[in-house]
Amino acid sequence: MSPSPEADGTTSLGATAVLLERVRSGDEAAVRNLVELYRPLLERWASGRLPGHARGLVDTVDLVHVSLIRVLKQVGTFESAHPGAFLAYLRRTVLNQMRNEIRAAQSRPRASSNADSAMDWASVEDEVGRETLEAYEVALAKLPEDDQAAVVLRVEFRLPYQEIAATLGRPSADAVRKQVTRALLRLAALME
Repeated sequence: MSPSPEADGTTSLGATAVLLERVRSGDEAAVRNLVELYRPLLERWASGRLPGHARGLVDTVDLVHVSLIRVLKQVGTFESAHPGAFLAYLRRTVLNQMRNEIRAAQSRPRASSNADSAMDWASVEDEVGRETLEAYEVALAKLPEDDQAAVVLRVEFRLPYQEIAATLGRPSADAVRKQVTRALLRLAALME
């Protein structure tokens, strides 16, 4: 469920700067609003991204929770370089937390059983997926920041074009659609 809109508009992604200022000034309601705004979006994005062998006792909700706590502790030092920068920062934090969990899982001994061959195949699938994700991340980093934000909001967070337009300050959903299309073509070329 999405947060309900307030009179000052502090529950839309486009009003993140206002919320961040309020959080920096110690406003507890703003902290709650920020968490209510981004937690469901991050949980939806992170769902299924952590490989099975790394899950153990940690699930998507835990990863997002830990990441939000880390970001909120550092929110005073965050400076938004462009619209969508805070969401990109949150995404990167969750991604780093996932990598930490994967490393921790790799250092734990695996139980041996008759399912070893299935686990080996899963490892191969995980490796191929990891390599593809790394190629995507490298290519994405080569795009201009505004294209990065548009692609991440559309492809990874599955936001509608209208919401991306409002978040990034674009004139229309159609302008964002064209921007995302061009950026995805450049991204695909960079990944080849």
